[in-house]
Amino acid sequence: MINRHYATKKRTNILWYSFMLFLMFLFSMRAYSERDSHIQLENPVSQPTWKLPIIANGTGKLSKDDFIGRVVYLDFWASWCGPCRLSLPALNNIFHEFNREHFSVIAVSVDYVEEDAIDFLSRYPVDYPVLLDKTGDSARDFSVAGMPSGYLIDQNGMIRAVHVGFREGDEEILRSNITMLLETPKTKAAFSQSPNIKNGALDDNG
Repeated sequence: MINRHYATKKRTNILWYSFMLFLMFLFSMRAYSERDSHIQLENPVSQPTWKLPIIANGTGKLSKDDFIGRVVYLDFWASWCGPCRLSLPALNNIFHEFNREHFSVIAVSVDYVEEDAIDFLSRYPVDYPVLLDKTGDSARDFSVAGMPSGYLIDQNGMIRAVHVGFREGDEEILRSNITMLLETPKTKAAFSQSPNIKNGALDDNG
């Protein structure tokens, strides 16, 4: 059993190493890129497993399994990130533009000190769930290379696009790609609501 687990983990690591080499190639060649920071994946990649505590707009923890059947924009950010002052408010606008039963924005702070993230959110408030990756394990699993780094994930949990950095106008690219995914045939997997989510929004009662 241990050998099987090791083999599975080794294959996963190889796949992600290959994925990052692929991303580096795309950045260097600027292929498939609408802007320097936005990369469409011709061959979608399964997202890593994650489960993190909520520090804003909800209680408890959320995991990738809570959003199967829903398009998700998973955004890694930090309080010391300059472009995040633009990205969080822009993503909040996008969050409100789409049906919450079919689309969600999830922010993941990589701040080591939770209070730093909370202070940033008091100045740049958002309405979507904000999680904390204090150890940086999830950021490493996603091979986050810059701040902010966003991953557009389809209804089957597959990464379809990666967005590194943020500047004015990037929200138009994201909006277009989100709309495209929402218009594709729905996954056969039914959306299973998390106990922390109610009617598309987080339930503060946990």
